[in-house]
Amino acid sequence: MSGKLLSVILLSYYSKERIPQCYERLNSVLGAAGIPFELIIMDDGSKDQSFELALQLEQAHPNVHAYQLSRNYTSHYSIFAGLSVCSGACAVPIPDDEQQPYETLVQMYRLWEAGQKIIVPHRVQRDDPAISKFFSRSFYKLMNTLSDVQFPEGGADTFFIDRDIIDIINQRIHPINTSSISEILRLGFDPYFLPYNRPSGNNSKSRWSFKKKWRLAKDFFFSSSSFPIRFITYCGTFFSLFALALVVCFIVLKLVSKEHSFFIFNANVQGWTSLIIAITFFSGLILFSLGIISEYIFRIYEEVKARPGYIIKKKEDQVS
Repeated sequence: MSGKLLSVILLSYYSKERIPQCYERLNSVLGAAGIPFELIIMDDGSKDQSFELALQLEQAHPNVHAYQLSRNYTSHYSIFAGLSVCSGACAVPIPDDEQQPYETLVQMYRLWEAGQKIIVPHRVQRDDPAISKFFSRSFYKLMNTLSDVQFPEGGADTFFIDRDIIDIINQRIHPINTSSISEILRLGFDPYFLPYNRPSGNNSKSRWSFKKKWRLAKDFFFSSSSFPIRFITYCGTFFSLFALALVVCFIVLKLVSKEHSFFIFNANVQGWTSLIIAITFFSGLILFSLGIISEYIFRIYEEVKARPGYIIKKKEDQVS
């Protein structure tokens, strides 16, 4: 391991047109800054010629290493996989769409040289649709309020980390039903948040489907927060006390005369509507609580099976 080597983990997924230009841009920017680097191309189960192209790049350049996962695991698991094979003194995962300016890599490298162990870049401007920006901001505000992970405004999904952090992630974190950025931020080490602007003219479309986003959001939330499970306790305590108060109220109403009882109890309605509403509400609350519990039990179940969060194909199996 070189004391100054930067491991750049390129998250490749159907990237055959992007891989060569990514390497050329990295070589130009990092070379001009005098930063030694290795490029880890982590193909996330692409079905096109992305990996074959990555292998050709590996053969042409000694600082390029190509790997392929056994299937599509999504980018956060590609990051874990890349960290497990990188050899640099520091590492940074980058998307293949160049939405993050490569100049920020130089900025983060200099911050790392100055002693920062975790640097988190985050966009200060988003060109996404208004509804997408609204849900994104709302989600990260919710995360910051209800979890022990603190994201920068607008959220973040990548990072620049020191070898000490890489080793902790590789040795101590089981990469399943979680995300790389939430695990990084949970470690502490006073992360440095670096704002940047997305390059103009980059109109690449996100390949994250709603299903993938929903799963990632759940992994973010349930792996970083114990609030949902405590929420059930709070609800149970509140409604138990509420039910006890109602019991006392009805006993008092039964004992006092009709003239002193409340209007709602003197009405001709016999209580059928209010009974149905109460049963429906509490049934929904019970099912909602069971759903929260099942999310945690599912994660415990997956954890105790000790299955790998990702599988990197062997080199001889990767060449088609």
